[in-house]
Amino acid sequence: MKKVGKILLVVLVAAIFLGTFGYLFQRSQPKEIRYQELTPEMGEVIKSTVVTGKIQPRDEVNVKPQINGIVAELYKKAGETVQQNEVIAKLKVIPDMSQLSSAQSRVRLSELNLEQAQTNYKREKALFDQHLVSAEEFEKVEQALQQAREEHAISKETLEIVRDGVSSSNKSGSTTLVRSTISGLILDIPVKVGNSVTMSNTFNDGTTIATVANMDDLIFDGNIDETEVGRLHVGLPVRISVGALQDVHFDAALEYISPKATESGGTNLFEIKASVKVPADVTIRSGYSANAEIVLQEARDVVIIPESAIQWEGDKTFVYVSGADDWEKRSVETGISDGVNIEVKSGLAPGEKVRGPQIITTQKK
Repeated sequence: MKKVGKILLVVLVAAIFLGTFGYLFQRSQPKEIRYQELTPEMGEVIKSTVVTGKIQPRDEVNVKPQINGIVAELYKKAGETVQQNEVIAKLKVIPDMSQLSSAQSRVRLSELNLEQAQTNYKREKALFDQHLVSAEEFEKVEQALQQAREEHAISKETLEIVRDGVSSSNKSGSTTLVRSTISGLILDIPVKVGNSVTMSNTFNDGTTIATVANMDDLIFDGNIDETEVGRLHVGLPVRISVGALQDVHFDAALEYISPKATESGGTNLFEIKASVKVPADVTIRSGYSANAEIVLQEARDVVIIPESAIQWEGDKTFVYVSGADDWEKRSVETGISDGVNIEVKSGLAPGEKVRGPQIITTQKK
């Protein structure tokens, strides 16, 4: 048994030795390098950048009341369309006590003045009928009566406006009725019946009764890095894709590039806007997240090859073209690249064989 074990051990050691020797010998043999063969062809190269942003209406307004009060009725709700000057809500007035007191005092004073003017008129009329006063003096008294009546009417109307928000002579122009200032879609009504609302003044912005927007005129609003903004100009074509709508794209045109940057996370960003053309059968909601692909450069009907085939030596570019015996080095002039394909302006023709990246190494025979 001991003799058999020794024989097996010797065989195992020999096998390991021969295997190691064979592996090292295989590694030491010269290798043959092979390359992909690429063919230039006619095509297009489009260099673009993608900007994230949102779809928003160009015109979006906050409708606010003209008086302080309480919401008495709401005639519209979010999602409904509204026309310019159409009533959205009705308010119940909460009068300012100092203004109310002043208006009431003015009414009482105008009543006293009117009574006195009527008395003077009657007395002067009797004397005028007896030819005891001149027509000029009678006309002055008559004019004073007309002025007293007008002042009384104005004071009563002022009191009605302060107390009720509307006068009896101008109900159609009531400040208690909140009307839309534009035609469009109601995006939001942030108040409810019974809520107190305030008018806009020097000290506050006022309460928003409704937010209305024209959803037929939309824009893309986004921000682009300062390293790319220099290549943009107004009028560039833009392709919009909305994340909430699968496989739906819109055409747009760049119409605004901010002249001033805003800093975000240590990066300077410039705001851009593009007008969006939305088909009639597609519904867009305000605030949809979207991506805008902006075409920076493009070349159509040109010779293109994969950029991996290009070799650089300083400012010069060249490729290896298949020759009679081996690859021949040839200088070429390149154009724009999209990161995958590159334009070849001169030096290559469609159909020629160009050396690409190394694809495999094999042992020479």
